[in-house]
Amino acid sequence: MLPEAYEDRDSGPTTGTAALPSVGGMQTIVRPAVAVTDLTKVYGTGDTAVRALDGVSVTFAAGGFTAIMGPSGSGKSTLMHCAAGLDTVTSGTVQLFDGRGEATDLTGLGDTALTKLRRTRIGFVFQQFNLLPTLTAAQNITLPLELAGARPDPEWYATVVDVLGLRDRLGHRPNQLSGGQQQRVACARALLARPDVVFADEPTGNLDSKTGQEVLDFLRRSVAELGQTVVMVTHDPTAAAYADRVVLLADGRLVDEIARPTADSVLDRLKRLGA
Repeated sequence: MLPEAYEDRDSGPTTGTAALPSVGGMQTIVRPAVAVTDLTKVYGTGDTAVRALDGVSVTFAAGGFTAIMGPSGSGKSTLMHCAAGLDTVTSGTVQLFDGRGEATDLTGLGDTALTKLRRTRIGFVFQQFNLLPTLTAAQNITLPLELAGARPDPEWYATVVDVLGLRDRLGHRPNQLSGGQQQRVACARALLARPDVVFADEPTGNLDSKTGQEVLDFLRRSVAELGQTVVMVTHDPTAAAYADRVVLLADGRLVDEIARPTADSVLDRLKRLGA
């Protein structure tokens, strides 16, 4: 159930704003974190070709929490992977904006440049926690920055660790942590570099309902208290209700969106899509 405290969420700052592409007549003015324009992704060739994305245009607001949903095979995970620079695109552009509003075209970067960018400007939280078993929680949290040759800001590190309630678990290895604690470590790792955006792919998929709610609370707090931008793929209407906005895909196209979603409103739209 969505906590009542989330019902008064606003759409965030409007400094350096852009118009959000309209779906179903809706349009919101936002400062963009990621802008996807006319994105197409085709797997295979000839008669076996599959068009996973078919001309998708969408903006993910800076300082906002967006959920991506749709029926199985709708292209939601493909959209996230392309927007995060994890997968190449067939055509179209993906722009990542920094805090000054300056854009970097991810589709124009080579593998080395993309790898460097992902270490510092994009955070990831996956259904599989992807923690290294031989490292402590603290070492897992700081690993991406260390690989980038950077050191964490001690004050920010302390803030992230405390917000996620990990202070007394930093010396533990993953096999000494519960699933929820491991996912919190993954969230801390994603947040530590102060990325422009955190992408979360079914982050509660391997968790029980209580632990999953805790992780969603942490993602929500990272937006509300830390100013983070979060884009989450989920199939769960209750999880989507933690977001400020839900965008819905079907057959590789963006077909609808919901502002200030509730579990019931999301479920109703999904039923209409046959999900």
